[in-house]
Amino acid sequence: MTTRHEYELGPARDARVQRQGEKWTLILVRELKHPPEKVWRALTEPEYLREWAPFDADRSLGTAGATVKLTTVGSPQPHVTETTVARAEEPRLLEFHWGDGNLRWELEPVEGGTRLTLWAQIGRRWVALGAAGWHLCLDVLDRFLGGAPIGRIVGPAAFGVPGFQRLHREYAAMFGVEETN
Repeated sequence: MTTRHEYELGPARDARVQRQGEKWTLILVRELKHPPEKVWRALTEPEYLREWAPFDADRSLGTAGATVKLTTVGSPQPHVTETTVARAEEPRLLEFHWGDGNLRWELEPVEGGTRLTLWAQIGRRWVALGAAGWHLCLDVLDRFLGGAPIGRIVGPAAFGVPGFQRLHREYAAMFGVEETN
């Protein structure tokens, strides 16, 4: 079992961007060894989100039309936004607004688990850093679902994870952008 202090990020992978001016969409794909129903709970239920996500939710994100308060974790000052869940089609599609853009999660059953695809609207300037942050969050999610949690790592704490700066550089090179300081 890997402890938080032994954990190191792997290389940049399974990512691409769609460009629309300065607003880009980051697309990350992960194969998780967990069934879609289990992954769905981790994406929608507050007690699961607290284990891996960069935000807390005051109620479930699992119902279309639900109004949910999302509180960004790890930022110098709490940032609370209210969102309405645009789409929730259990256990295959979840879409809502967070920060400056939409998040869309697609879950596809595959042999041995779930293919999870994140579509995150993000500014061009932040796309490589966002990719590294979401990469870390998805690693933490996978370990949590596998019964070997290492605890949520977000905000400034992410910069101290071995390999985070390297990962940021790799995504910047992959997307053809400069690193954000």
